[in-house]
Amino acid sequence: MKRATIYFEPSVHKALRLKAADCDRTISDIVNEAVRYSLEEDAEDIEDIKKRDSEPNLDFEIVVRELRARGKL
Repeated sequence: MKRATIYFEPSVHKALRLKAADCDRTISDIVNEAVRYSLEEDAEDIEDIKKRDSEPNLDFEIVVRELRARGKL
């Protein structure tokens, strides 16, 4: 394990302390789990983006003009 200093808002720190005590876990365990979960979500997003690399990009201005021309805006 590596040590790091993290500054929490007082209310967040209080909530973490209470949750840790209620779940009989450490604050470090809870924070590690939350960070791991966030990184897993990022990895999934990156994979999804890679899968869509071959799709054509749409120009936002063209899409807006087309919507306006069709009376959707």
